[in-house]
Amino acid sequence: MNALEDKVESTVVEKIENVDYKMVTFSLAGKDYSIDIMKVREISKATHFTYVPNSLPYVKGVYNLRGDIISIIDLRTMFNLPSVKSEKDGSDGSDEIIILRLDDYLLGIIVDSIDKVVGISSRTIQPPHPIFGDINIKFIQGVVEKDSKLYIILDVESIFGQDAEDVEVTSVDFHQNEVFNENKPEQLNMGFISETLRTFSKFNVTDLNNKWVEKRFNEWKNLKGNSSKDLQLHSEADSEEFLSRFYSPDTGRFWSDDYRNLVYPFLNDIPGGSIRVWNPGCGKGYETYSIAALLSDKFKDSSIKIWANDKDLMSISNAPNLVVDKQTLPEYMDNYVIPVNNRFQFSKNIKDIILFEYHDITHPNTFPEVDIIIARDVLSFLGYSEQLRMINEFKEKLKADGILIIGRNEELPDNEWKRINGNNITVYKKIV
Repeated sequence: MNALEDKVESTVVEKIENVDYKMVTFSLAGKDYSIDIMKVREISKATHFTYVPNSLPYVKGVYNLRGDIISIIDLRTMFNLPSVKSEKDGSDGSDEIIILRLDDYLLGIIVDSIDKVVGISSRTIQPPHPIFGDINIKFIQGVVEKDSKLYIILDVESIFGQDAEDVEVTSVDFHQNEVFNENKPEQLNMGFISETLRTFSKFNVTDLNNKWVEKRFNEWKNLKGNSSKDLQLHSEADSEEFLSRFYSPDTGRFWSDDYRNLVYPFLNDIPGGSIRVWNPGCGKGYETYSIAALLSDKFKDSSIKIWANDKDLMSISNAPNLVVDKQTLPEYMDNYVIPVNNRFQFSKNIKDIILFEYHDITHPNTFPEVDIIIARDVLSFLGYSEQLRMINEFKEKLKADGILIIGRNEELPDNEWKRINGNNITVYKKIV
């Protein structure tokens, strides 16, 4: 080999071996993932964790790592992925854990199996693409091919480093309506109404619902009289009476044919094929099953997936096996139920498209972009900062051509959302 050939080979080898990025690789649901090794403290195995009551579904518990008490997150549950048993798993049922170092704290994540450390050139990392639909694209740092394997590089800072109170909400233009002029009796009464709605019903008055509250307050004065004492809400019953006209049609029950007919025209802009839906605040599941039946009728040849969340543990626990009487079932449900001991339960074909999950929606929501979000009357019962955060979350989660249905008496800021006219229904598209 002559000097020129030596130089060329040396240059090629140097280019190939220009490794400036190392990552720990692992598998989730049969796919290959990785994490920047600089974020990994160590890998481990464990069989027992200390359970933490009232924690999120994906929090497996806490673990004593040589004196450090760390939280253990099941990444499979967090991303709604199936658990795959690895051939390397022992008979002791131990979990494969990657211990992450994030700023000044440690966190453990459970994965299916841990593979090895892989070195690559950072120049070979490609931007994430929506094709990796199992996980929200905002949690993916990039993708890279190495040794005939395609690795999805997770951005653990985006997944675990975001505090709900630190979410940037400056782009949303609405305000909390707490400050009133005490020199004006009417505004003083409105101030008390606002405070007592929050106290008794956890209803927060902001620009999201202020127009309705003011209109209802005027009706309330005609009903109760102008006396300050008579106008005030003295109990939860008073508060619920005040809010009785706020709720959207068919709240807490299956959608009627009339309401289905209101929703149906807005589905015409949704492309078929694969349809994804988010239904936060699903309660006992009546609304979710109504959505599932409507979409199944409208998109007969499409793949449909609905994520339904609620933090009412009793309601969400019973929703997957909801049993109802015949008289409560609308006629359009007939094709989706089966008889069970003189009552009715939903058939497997409709259950399979719904994932009911015990989850507080103000915490991270890890599923991918969706075509439809149905969150009727949900936002008004969140705190002010939580309302802001969720509106931004809706914008992030919703596809460019998707639709958002909120409560009929709620409205979003018009600088980022376009309202589509509808009778007795509030539908938005995001401005892109």
